[in-house]
Amino acid sequence: MHSISRPRVEDAETIFELVSVYDTAVLGAPDMTLEDVQDELVEPDFDLDADGWLAYDAGGLLDASAWACSNGDSDLVDVEVIVRPGVEGLAEKLWPMVLGRARELGAERGHDAVTLHVGIYRADEAKQALAGELGFEPGTGFHRMRIDHDGPVPPPAPPAGLTLRTGESEETRRAAHRVHQEGFAEHFGFVPIGYDLWYARRQAQSSTDWSRLTLAELDGRPAGVLIANNQFVPDQDCGYVATLAVLPEFRGRGLGRFLLRHAFAADAAQGRKGTILHVDSNNTTPALGLYESAGMRQVMVIDVWRRRL
Repeated sequence: MHSISRPRVEDAETIFELVSVYDTAVLGAPDMTLEDVQDELVEPDFDLDADGWLAYDAGGLLDASAWACSNGDSDLVDVEVIVRPGVEGLAEKLWPMVLGRARELGAERGHDAVTLHVGIYRADEAKQALAGELGFEPGTGFHRMRIDHDGPVPPPAPPAGLTLRTGESEETRRAAHRVHQEGFAEHFGFVPIGYDLWYARRQAQSSTDWSRLTLAELDGRPAGVLIANNQFVPDQDCGYVATLAVLPEFRGRGLGRFLLRHAFAADAAQGRKGTILHVDSNNTTPALGLYESAGMRQVMVIDVWRRRL
């Protein structure tokens, strides 16, 4: 018998223990840090009183965590159910609750139906099979790419007419937001959002360092943006490229490669062991080839499964 309660920020360590056990069973080691869990609990779109559930056994051990989280005002809802390995029956109890809440989130935003996304490690064959039984289908796969830095990385030669600005000022951040929104418009699962929510989401993350946002201008016009952060510093001592976007009219001029090499050089200068990023294998731009040609290698795949509800 399990008791169900709502998550609270102070539950972060308990949730982290559960996630670590699950990750270790699937991957051999945890893939999240305590800071990652804390960040998820303060995500601006996440309502602690309505969007999440924790299931405790009779002895007070957390055996499952589940949630549904809207994405702005869109019809996209991210969902998840994590169950302690070896515990039976909880997934079957929690998934209907998650699906029900997803329907409510869609209705609250004026949608007759919602699109659900759940990220599943490709190594977790059991969870992928369960997703299929629940009516989900494979959507795309995100490759985690990594390059190791054994010493200093020389800064790349800048393209002609290049100016770089960092993200400490609101003016630069607003320009970066516009480039991000336009540059990612055709990407899988992308939902356009206004500046205020875009800023709030990043500001809520403990890994955010606005000095690691690089806005690239060519001939005085915003052309590309790279947003790096410290998400993978605590556990892997690696920098992380969370966003890399180049506006369509500036593609093919080497700007994406420059920004990537610029991030490598910055991480190496800080003594980081490497740089990590995620790329959609079905990206509308040839991003995967760019990263591989820059020396990055695949270390993991996380598949996104979809269901229309």
